[in-house]
Amino acid sequence: MQDSLPKRKTMRMREYDYSKNGVYFITLCLQDKRNLLWEKSAVGANCVRPLLSQRGMIVEREIAELSCTYPGIRVDKHVVMPNHVHMMIVIALTEAECGRTQFAPTVSRVIKQYKGSVSKQLGMAIWQKSFYDRIIRDEAEYLKIWQYIDENPARWAEDVYYDNTGDE
Repeated sequence: MQDSLPKRKTMRMREYDYSKNGVYFITLCLQDKRNLLWEKSAVGANCVRPLLSQRGMIVEREIAELSCTYPGIRVDKHVVMPNHVHMMIVIALTEAECGRTQFAPTVSRVIKQYKGSVSKQLGMAIWQKSFYDRIIRDEAEYLKIWQYIDENPARWAEDVYYDNTGDE
């Protein structure tokens, strides 16, 4: 019976240790492309500085909490969009922290905790399963992604996640 069920394809890079020090570009999407994170008046527009909804403010606040929850983790850049979030997560563990593999934060562990904390505060699950990640390999890529995140609100109508029908 279970063999007939579709198997979920892993989105992580095989053989890569996601607890290694590095920079990771993460995208988290909301279920059904629901536009819950900006005020309705901002969703249909390209905005340089969008007005976050109450839910969006919780999502934003929890991003700041990640470095408190996980020492050695920081978010260098992020943006909260109407139906998704982009983050550049930096894992910068000391040698002593790296040696404790059972407790070393992985990208998946950090994102799982983040999504769970947001859902608990909202009293509802809002996230699509899993997340997208990209390992940032050099400074040129880092700067390109930084600029992408920075300009994302102003280019909302051109965004691959744009959906002006997903309003609640």
